[in-house]
Amino acid sequence: MSKAIRAMSGRRGADPRRRGAGHGAFFVLGLMLLVSGCNYTFMAGAGFPPHVRTIAVVPFENRTDRFELTQEVHARMLEDLPRSFRLRTAGEEHADAVVRGTIRSYGVETPSFRPGQAGQRPEVVERQVSLSVSIQIIDLRENVILWDNQSLTVRGEFAELTELEEDGRRVAIEKLVQTVVDGLQSNW
Repeated sequence: MSKAIRAMSGRRGADPRRRGAGHGAFFVLGLMLLVSGCNYTFMAGAGFPPHVRTIAVVPFENRTDRFELTQEVHARMLEDLPRSFRLRTAGEEHADAVVRGTIRSYGVETPSFRPGQAGQRPEVVERQVSLSVSIQIIDLRENVILWDNQSLTVRGEFAELTELEEDGRRVAIEKLVQTVVDGLQSNW
């Protein structure tokens, strides 16, 4: 009987009840390393140089006839950018970095529709808000451009029958902010 136990364990005198005991320690160690690696990814300032601790978000210039866009884009940028990088907000004269931009165009398109029967109008299934901006993020302490995109276009879809244009605009603005966050993180 002891020969069978030895053959299964691969070691002389090994207790079959303790076969996996060493593996648990390695699992816990690996898990700790994985978790500590994730914490590094989300450390403050992941997309900014270490000296940037405050950010100013200036309301974007608006070249469209949709005046509400200025406030909606500004509010979302002001809420999400500092939180994404664990920065504090400050006025432009006291900030380490500043976000400036221009809303260049805004439109509503119909990318999805069903053709109508002879003599009938097509049925719109989905509409899409299109928002184009130019944006620049500047390190005011070092006087360098941290991120720049002069032709950023995002789209927000909304269902014609169940949603409003405002829903599509909200989605487009969320995509805008996420694109800026992703762009800043990929620079470093």
